[in-house]
Amino acid sequence: MARKRGRKRELRAIAAPFTVAAPSGARIRDRLKGLTATDVKVLTAVGEHLGHHQRTDLAVRVRIGNAAVKDTQRAGRKRQLTQVSSSRWAGAMTRASEDQYQLSMRCLSAERAGLRRRIRRVEQRLVVPCGRRNGKVRGYADQNERYQKQRHLQALKTRLEAVERRITDGHPAIVVGGGRLVNTRHHLSEARLSIQDWQARWQAARFFLTADGESGAPYGNYTITVHPETGEVTLTLPQPLRHLANAPRGRYRLPSAVRFSHRREEWLDRATTHRAVRYDIVRDPARDRWYLDASWAADPTLPPTPEEIRAWGRRLLAVDLNADHLAGWVLDEHGNPVGRPLTVPLDLTGPTGRRDGRLRAAVTQLINLAQQHDCAGIVIEDLGFTDARAIGREMMGRGSRSKAFRRTVAAIPTARFRERLRGMACHRGLVVVAVDPAYTSRWSGQHWAKPLQQQNEKISVTRHHAAAVAIGRRGLGYRIRRRRGVTPAHRRMSAGRATGQTEPVLRPCGTTSPPRTAGMPLEGSKTQPCQGDQLVLFPGPQDRSEGHRITDVRIAANWSTAASSPQERLGLMVTPASSRR
Repeated sequence: MARKRGRKRELRAIAAPFTVAAPSGARIRDRLKGLTATDVKVLTAVGEHLGHHQRTDLAVRVRIGNAAVKDTQRAGRKRQLTQVSSSRWAGAMTRASEDQYQLSMRCLSAERAGLRRRIRRVEQRLVVPCGRRNGKVRGYADQNERYQKQRHLQALKTRLEAVERRITDGHPAIVVGGGRLVNTRHHLSEARLSIQDWQARWQAARFFLTADGESGAPYGNYTITVHPETGEVTLTLPQPLRHLANAPRGRYRLPSAVRFSHRREEWLDRATTHRAVRYDIVRDPARDRWYLDASWAADPTLPPTPEEIRAWGRRLLAVDLNADHLAGWVLDEHGNPVGRPLTVPLDLTGPTGRRDGRLRAAVTQLINLAQQHDCAGIVIEDLGFTDARAIGREMMGRGSRSKAFRRTVAAIPTARFRERLRGMACHRGLVVVAVDPAYTSRWSGQHWAKPLQQQNEKISVTRHHAAAVAIGRRGLGYRIRRRRGVTPAHRRMSAGRATGQTEPVLRPCGTTSPPRTAGMPLEGSKTQPCQGDQLVLFPGPQDRSEGHRITDVRIAANWSTAASSPQERLGLMVTPASSRR
């Protein structure tokens, strides 16, 4: 449908670029090796005992509902848990219950917002008759699809009522261990698991072996202590399990030594100065291994603003995120693309662990490219796809083409890529700048795709590489669109001149010459002939910058000794360049 003449399309407001904040903490992992059957039995007993009481405390917290901090009864709950564990274990369990409750309430709010968007979209399309269009809203194709959408609308409204009721009552539905793992119990053949394997995973997911750090405690944590020199791990046993202790004061010593190879210096700096470090003991039933995780809060830092980054005069690596690859280009401080386009493959097929590993490898390669090109940071799009994933078919249409598009959008790991890039780039000393993704693909195709391909004839420049240039220019604060007449496709052979330069102005003889740029033509005759104006018997290959030259030094020497003037050497009369017109 053609747009009415004289009516301009309104562009949406483009948000200003911003610097992604550095991670608020760090988390490292090391394997607990050399555990005996007795050690595994003790860890399992402690995890089951604390997990049972933590789930009981979580149920009490859910029954309290959405109350103020002083009305959550945390002090009384902690006293009850101290009788069956210890004071520090009780504090960790009540803190975990509160965090889980607040996270569940935020998830309910996000689900309510998504359901409202979907309902609003379906209702807008139901108002329009089948096969017609009312402005930007298109009706459904036929009566059958309209009928199915009416039934779907009723189901969405029923789900919305249940979510709003839970939010009002403050009673979210929480499954300790994960609802996905519960659903896997009914599809063991599809998951290729036996009932014993599923039970092992379910048991490991419901363990509670988390000890919060405490500043001033020995090596940052009294409940689970790791010696910084020897790597010895000891933990405090709960009160009913103190008879299993093999160390003084009701503690159990594990035979494995922990070293934490990754970010070891940071961990040692906190452990030796007795600063708070949190430890988690985790079991992986698929590999039958035990791990120890150490985490701590990072010192708050203020990241540089995009204006400060631009003032540095450093390069930036702009990246366009796609489902199967990362397209990038290095930009200088003026927003001009430097070098050749960069492509990092991204294969996100297979299990979750494999996908995460490949994503980390791609981010690592991206950071290495940024450091090789002396870049100060990386520019990415602030993609969320929240509306696209929530609305789904109601927004993107039906059919194989729309289904493939929805699948592509769902396959792009926007949130995970942003978090991985933020943490790994900050650890390597790079900043991450996020920009508004509005019109980057469209304007880059209009203004940058063709010139970039002409400058890189031997390399295929895709629209994603052009979009990376647009993303980088927006991150530097420049506009994406190129002015007409600026930077022609071929600077020397093109007839166009850069706009905005000074023009030649006629002036009386003897006055001061006005300013002139390199792009301005010379006025009048030449004042000095160049070597290109002299005739030679055997001209050499053309040099675009200095005209024709004599390539053989011996021939030039013979000419200089055979005659004293150019006319005698050539045997003909040459008109000087200054007198020719």
